[in-house]
Amino acid sequence: MATFSAIKILPHYPTITARSISDNIKPSSPFLSTPSLSFPLSSSSSSSKPLRSPRPLLASSSDVLSSKKPLSSNSSPSNPVVTREESLELYEDMVLGRAFEDMCAQMYYRGKMFGFVHLYNGQEAVSTGFIKLLSTADSVVSTYRDHVHSLSKGVPAREVMAELFGKATGCCRGQGGSMHMFSAPHNVLGGFAFIGEGIPVATGAAFSAKYRHEVLKESGPDGLDVTLAFFGDGTCNNGQFFECLNMAQLWKLPIVFVVENNLWAIGMSHLRATSDPEIWKKGPPFGMPGVHVDGMDVLKVREVAKEAIARARRGEGPTLVECETYRFRGHSLADPDELRKPDEKARYAARDPITALKKYILQHNLASESELKTIEKRIDEVIEEAVEFADASPPPPRSQLLENVFADPKGFGIGPDGKYRCEDPKFTQGTAQV
Repeated sequence: MATFSAIKILPHYPTITARSISDNIKPSSPFLSTPSLSFPLSSSSSSSKPLRSPRPLLASSSDVLSSKKPLSSNSSPSNPVVTREESLELYEDMVLGRAFEDMCAQMYYRGKMFGFVHLYNGQEAVSTGFIKLLSTADSVVSTYRDHVHSLSKGVPAREVMAELFGKATGCCRGQGGSMHMFSAPHNVLGGFAFIGEGIPVATGAAFSAKYRHEVLKESGPDGLDVTLAFFGDGTCNNGQFFECLNMAQLWKLPIVFVVENNLWAIGMSHLRATSDPEIWKKGPPFGMPGVHVDGMDVLKVREVAKEAIARARRGEGPTLVECETYRFRGHSLADPDELRKPDEKARYAARDPITALKKYILQHNLASESELKTIEKRIDEVIEEAVEFADASPPPPRSQLLENVFADPKGFGIGPDGKYRCEDPKFTQGTAQV
């Protein structure tokens, strides 16, 4: 009969030091030696300090953490954690995301959009809390729920809306649609429909940034360009997730893995599908920090994001951040949303991240009610203009159909005269010259 007496049970929170690792393993980076692994949630870092994930930042409760004691905010009315300008930027970006998605629902049901459309309502604190800290050179890799990530990174609302309408003026010229937003000028490297497939792309982007910085010496003065990889809780049981965690830590890549744990993988509860629902714990076994944060609080998300992005930019490697959040709509606009319990939905709706930020701004005298109303009105105008622009834009031309399919677009599908060869009657008879 087999026994498990030879297996050593590790502590719940393993303590790993950069010194203990480097004493036994040679640096595995293809470029330079490995930097510190510590994650103190401060500006300082030392290789002699143990790697410990900081304590979770909760607003009121958690459906994931085993320890569910609420933590109070350290901020006081006289000492807000953001400036007036920062708070208004956060508020405007979150309102933009919410208003955009609400309009998408209207346009979808009016027949202006086709296929599956997955909305981001309720999760705005994650996108805003992370992406508004990035520079233009930093990259974002998203999922099929990618509209708001693109907006936060600076892609104009009219281009995102036109893409959803399938128009030539969209950010992908109408060829991407809802689940495949891409913008080279803004370093939005795509939304990905299959779960997990964006994580290797993000890991490759981070490798490219490290190569440019350490070999080609092309990075800016602030350090490495950072990549954010967004994905959901359902992805964290996929093999690509673990493979990329290992590779990113092995080479100390400048990447932050952002888990948007909205507790549901389509219709499967995260608590039923995962042996240990605390996803953030999957980071430390690879040697990287794992952090859990209240994803319904943009200020707490921003606090964690600041340090995770900063340590990646300093060359100290990746971080796994689990943002516990909630989507206010079904999985997609085709989902009747009948599996989630009404009391669960009501509990999270009461923690609306936009309402919470608005309350914080007013309590800390960062802006007046009228100023926030002005922002909301301006966003409404932006959304209306985006719809008008998308509706009036032309569809993609037929000549665009085979672009980006063949290395030489005219090598097969289009003849020398610019016409499709399949339109030649002799083509289907097998007599046309190919």
